[in-house]
Amino acid sequence: MTITDHNAPLKGLVLCGGFSTRMQEDKSNIQYHGMPQWQYLVTLLQSLLPEVYISCRTEQAAHFSGYPLLIPDSVPYGGPSAGLLSAHALQPETAWLVIACDLPLLSVQSLELLIQSRDVSKAASAFISPVNHLPEPLIAIWEPTGLNALEENVKAGRNCPRKTMLNSDIATFNNPYEIEQFNANTPEEKAAALKDLTS
Repeated sequence: MTITDHNAPLKGLVLCGGFSTRMQEDKSNIQYHGMPQWQYLVTLLQSLLPEVYISCRTEQAAHFSGYPLLIPDSVPYGGPSAGLLSAHALQPETAWLVIACDLPLLSVQSLELLIQSRDVSKAASAFISPVNHLPEPLIAIWEPTGLNALEENVKAGRNCPRKTMLNSDIATFNNPYEIEQFNANTPEEKAAALKDLTS
């Protein structure tokens, strides 16, 4: 099933450019589902969207050489903003369904809900975090207007996607499958996710 949009075309973006310092291994390579996490997330998005890209640091590109749709960081910023804005620079008229690679419990049901709840009149559409009750910037749909705002903020030294969301007109909603928003950033969280997946 392919879901298309009436305004900006919607494409997928899997963020794999982090350094995984706390995890002590590349989070995009962890196998929670019998394959590297990046491949699992790409497969989820491919079931819903016509094009799915991987965001990575330039030096990581060879690691994904078998996958044709790569967006190496091309902007002088760090963190997840680098991935978001590199994609925006490449395709400025595209809206991006962005997911971080540290979401081991994510399934297609949350992604379907996110797409169905998209409000193209807003800067972004995002789930609310069940942990801090703030918008989740890295499991969200960013419209071109939202990415324009992020770019302006980053240029001004405000390199935080969530703060851009908090200061923009966005659509937010609760995910009934909130466990799927669990982030695994440490070995302990990895173990908890694996236990949940096998229980």
